[in-house]
Amino acid sequence: MLPLHDPEKAIQPLAAEERNAKTPSLDEKARHSPDPEKPVGNLSSEQCSIAPSLSTLFEPLPPQRPSTREPPSGSPEPSQPSQTFLQRSQTYCAAEVTPAHADILLLWCCIISGLVDSTIYRAFGTFVSMQTGNTIFLGLGGATPVTTSKPYGWAKSFVSIACFCLGCLVFSHMTRHFGKSRRGTLVASFLGQTLIIIVAAAVVETGKVNGNLDTILDDIDWHTVVPIALLSFQSAGQIVGSRALNLSEIPTVVLTSMLHDIFTDQKLLAKDNVKRNRRVLAFFAILIGAICGGFAGEKTHRMQIPLWIAGGLKLVITLAWAFWPEKQTSVV
Repeated sequence: MLPLHDPEKAIQPLAAEERNAKTPSLDEKARHSPDPEKPVGNLSSEQCSIAPSLSTLFEPLPPQRPSTREPPSGSPEPSQPSQTFLQRSQTYCAAEVTPAHADILLLWCCIISGLVDSTIYRAFGTFVSMQTGNTIFLGLGGATPVTTSKPYGWAKSFVSIACFCLGCLVFSHMTRHFGKSRRGTLVASFLGQTLIIIVAAAVVETGKVNGNLDTILDDIDWHTVVPIALLSFQSAGQIVGSRALNLSEIPTVVLTSMLHDIFTDQKLLAKDNVKRNRRVLAFFAILIGAICGGFAGEKTHRMQIPLWIAGGLKLVITLAWAFWPEKQTSVV
């Protein structure tokens, strides 16, 4: 009896099925293939090429090290934030000026004191800087008869002394508050003095006060106290400035103590004596200013001319303080 089937033929299909089960199909190879050019699943080759690049977008970036390379020698340095004009002005005005050669400006102040005092005394019979003489005039006021040509000379001297003291109070407080040797403080102080002299000269120029010299018939014209008060007030700023700069040997408005200091100096005959030299020059500067005031009065017979000259000189001093060198501080 013949068998219903051939066992060898029956085994062959089973072996083929096992090989087919072990061998992956082309689609499975494509899906597991690492080659991006081969199709994966139902994706085209172009879509498969984009897929790996998109995955790199979400990978964390490696930490970057700071660059240690120096910029080229020719490359510009990074720009710093520039200060405004107001900030630069504040820094410039707050700087302390050097006291070196500042005595030159104070010697010019001595000339101004001599010029103004000789003019005011010749016009009104009083001083605006030398308060020693005014103190004597004030003391003689009670004994002066009313019939004299200057019955109220003591009153003018009193106004001069009072305004000088008030000027010392104002200028000294301003100096201590803003800094005694700062450029802005000195410029403001001497600019104020300049403007006061100009105002006094303008008052006389406009005829509000009689500006003729040697024409005092009586002493009851109270308008004359206006220039006296103004000029006495501003002269206080000079001596305050000399103290602020530690140049007390040039007080600019005092002669008695300065002469004392000259002839009591133990190094009077020494070759190198800076303070003695300053005192001597200050004395002659006041004297020269008084001589110039006398000649100006003789030529013009008007008091406002020397006052305009004094205002111009003090304006030059003010501008000099504005551009005076800055004090150099040594770094230890």
